[in-house]
Amino acid sequence: MPSDATALQLVLSGDPALFAIVRLSLYVSLSAVALAALIGIPLGAWIALTKFPGRQGVIVLLNALMGLPPVVVGLAVYLALSRSGPLGAFGLLFTAGAMIIAQSVLVTPIIAALTRQTIEDLWIEYRDELTAMNLGPLGRVTALIWDARFSLVTALLAGFGRAAAEVGAIIIVGGNIEGFTRTMTTAIALETSKGDLPLAVGLGLVLIAIVIAVNALAWTARRAGERLAG
Repeated sequence: MPSDATALQLVLSGDPALFAIVRLSLYVSLSAVALAALIGIPLGAWIALTKFPGRQGVIVLLNALMGLPPVVVGLAVYLALSRSGPLGAFGLLFTAGAMIIAQSVLVTPIIAALTRQTIEDLWIEYRDELTAMNLGPLGRVTALIWDARFSLVTALLAGFGRAAAEVGAIIIVGGNIEGFTRTMTTAIALETSKGDLPLAVGLGLVLIAIVIAVNALAWTARRAGERLAG
């Protein structure tokens, strides 16, 4: 397996080109998850604690959006950021910012849906206590989000896993430009098509290691939450 041996050498030797791609991938994915969390956690908590006409339909739609096709999201973001689009004046197309926006659109429904389910379950458990404390809507949301913090970390890590493995949307809005918008997934696709398997395999090894680390963190956070809950 000479190509595998070369791929391992690239990883273990700290190849600058390989780790530049890894750094950009982590920057884009972590920024997208942070942006999605700012939108998704309050949105999910609001849906969990608020009764309004059509709420069940909103929940069904939110769950459905968890499976958004990446290429469709990429096309929609491309049209929005293109020169003639509503956000074209910002000049974000084919930049890391465009990829962050595209990944945020994909990750926000995941975080919002998981937050909604988590907060709704806790509200059923703590409704009497929080009502007796006479907390307002903001106080209830704050208390429940704090109590659900370990479960919400799991939701964030699930969103990161989706973002880190994404290729369809970001290659449309980012363009896969070397040194600027080339991430692990887009580089793997490109290098495989070129027949440069050592770099593609090396990036694949790093991506698998990151996914395993993310799942280990999710498991640790869930166990920590269970121990604290008794």
